[in-house]
Amino acid sequence: MLESNFDKIYFSNYLSPIGNIIIKTNSNFVISIKFSDKIIFETKNELSELTCSQLNEYFKGVRKKFDLPLLFNGTQFQNNVWKNLIEIPYGEFMSYEKFSEIIGDKKKIRAVANANSKNPFAIVVPCHRIIGKNGKLVGYAGGLDRKKWLIEFELSNSNYQSQTLFG
Repeated sequence: MLESNFDKIYFSNYLSPIGNIIIKTNSNFVISIKFSDKIIFETKNELSELTCSQLNEYFKGVRKKFDLPLLFNGTQFQNNVWKNLIEIPYGEFMSYEKFSEIIGDKKKIRAVANANSKNPFAIVVPCHRIIGKNGKLVGYAGGLDRKKWLIEFELSNSNYQSQTLFG
């Protein structure tokens, strides 16, 4: 039996300033982008190379929004949260409460936080832009140190440089 290209999974390591990121793709979609303490055996393809290229641009402060074919493979609610996270502009941040209002229900703060914790696309789907109501850092699957770094990095490369968060 021949393996179709669609079924083949490719893996790449991307060594970012805040740790290794493993990129998982197939021939048509990015499946996940996740922080990992491990370096894996790579089986790159054009899409994983494109993802690495766009991450390079992001970490140089040039790319403010990603243009990648993402495979959203969560529940309907999770997919809705992730797709709305992409709309938060680079260098802007909002509370879980405000974000919950935007997606239609101010009372779904915990559900939004849960969806954020399962976001399969670190940085590209910018769940790091969601902060606590009081401006404090709360929850990030990649760790709060990385979240803080990403927020400070985006602030330093945006029009919102005077904005200060978390003291």
